[in-house]
Amino acid sequence: MATLESLQVKIQKLQAQAEALAAKKSGAVIEKIRSLMAEHGLTTADVDAHVGGNKRGPKPGAKATAKAGKSVAKYRDPKSGATWSGHGRAPGWIADAKNRSKYLVRGNAEVSAAATKKVAKAGNYVRGPQPALYADPKTGATWSGRGRAPAWIANAKDRRKFLIDGATAADKKPVLKKATANKAAAAKKIAANKAVSTKLPA
Repeated sequence: MATLESLQVKIQKLQAQAEALAAKKSGAVIEKIRSLMAEHGLTTADVDAHVGGNKRGPKPGAKATAKAGKSVAKYRDPKSGATWSGHGRAPGWIADAKNRSKYLVRGNAEVSAAATKKVAKAGNYVRGPQPALYADPKTGATWSGRGRAPAWIANAKDRRKFLIDGATAADKKPVLKKATANKAAAAKKIAANKAVSTKLPA
């Protein structure tokens, strides 16, 4: 029966043999790498530079894309110097900022300013806070005309008397005129139907 000491001696011999085999194989691999580097005129600096970037590189015949490698920093924290590309979850130093333009990296400021500018197109809903169009002369409270109407204007038949000077979006025709126009058209239809029905024999 084998003792613990004899097994440990065998393990040490096997480990020494394994290390010798690994050294022999790695020596052959290193020699092969050196010959390939010499054949192609490469240095270890070339290898180090390649390892830092795109490891696979573009496929033969394929054009290089701008997305290769890391994304460009768009925002920078002035206190810590930490950067963020604007993609993915926002870091804590910018997550709660209402206006992120003060964190923009200088090279990206012009592009981002143009991108963040919202162009209002006809018929499109513009999100976010809207300018006040109506004001209560008694309390000074204002309303943008969007959402639920406040109590001081909700029951007003003509809201134009609450308009703030220069407000243009609310200068539309009052809802009452539209409703009465629809009623008048419906009344004309009914009258036409009655006229037709009276002419027909029963």
